[in-house]
Amino acid sequence: MSRVALKSAREIEAMRRAGALVADTFRVLDPFVKPGVTLAELDRIAEEHIRKGGATPAYLGYGPKTNPFPGTICASVNEVICHGIPTGRVLEEGDIIGVDIGVLMNGVYGDACYTYTVGNVSAEVQGLVDTTREALAAGLEVVRPNARVGDIGHAIQTLAEGRGYGVVREYTGHGIGKRLHEEPTIYHHGARYTGLKLQPGMVFTIEPMINLGRPETRLLPDGWTVVTADKKPSAQFEHTLVVTAKGHEILTL
Repeated sequence: MSRVALKSAREIEAMRRAGALVADTFRVLDPFVKPGVTLAELDRIAEEHIRKGGATPAYLGYGPKTNPFPGTICASVNEVICHGIPTGRVLEEGDIIGVDIGVLMNGVYGDACYTYTVGNVSAEVQGLVDTTREALAAGLEVVRPNARVGDIGHAIQTLAEGRGYGVVREYTGHGIGKRLHEEPTIYHHGARYTGLKLQPGMVFTIEPMINLGRPETRLLPDGWTVVTADKKPSAQFEHTLVVTAKGHEILTL
C-alpha cells in the first residue's frame, strides 16, 4: 500500500497558488541576474517579493537548529550543485547560477529551481544548461497515472548520460504538500517499469542535477553547500507537479 498521501482538490488549488508565487518570484529576479550583482542582493529581492505575496520563505531557517539554512534562496554558482548559500559573492560574466525557491503559503509548499546563464557563457556550459532543462522535460513527459517512478529516472538518465553528462544520485526530487519533503522520493536515474506506481493526486518535484563531468558530489564544511567532486559546473531545473487523471499539471510553471 502506498505511503504517499493523495492531495484533495482544495489542497491542489492551494498548492497551485503557492506555485504561482514561486514562478512569479523567478520573473521578478530575472532582470537582476547579471554580472555585478551579489547573491545576497538576489536573496533580498526574492524574500521581499515572497513576503509581499503573503507567503514565508520555505528555506530560511530550514534544517537543524544548530545549523539552519541562512537564506531565502539557494544560490548555486558554477560547480555548486545545490544548497548554495546566498553570500556576498558577485556574479561574473560566464557564470551559471541555479536559483532554488521555496515558499510556504496558506499551509502548503511550492518549490522550483531555474539555472540562469550570466551574460555570455561558453558553448560547453550552454550545452549543460540546455541538456538539464531538456532532462527535466523528459522526466515530466512520462508522468501519468500507472507510470512508475523508475520511468522518470530512466528518461532523465538516458538523455543526460547519452550526451556524456553525469547525473547526481545523492539528491532527489520529493513529495511535497503540507511538508516541504514528503514521500515519494523521485530519483533522477533508474530502470523503466520499476518503483512506485503513480496515481492522480500525487504531488512531487522533479529536479535533475546534471554535471558537466563526473556525477560524484562533495559536501563543504558549512554543512549545506554541495559541489561537484571534480569542480566542473553543474546545472539544475525543478518543477512541482500533480499527477492528474490524464497526465500531469505543473504547479510552478
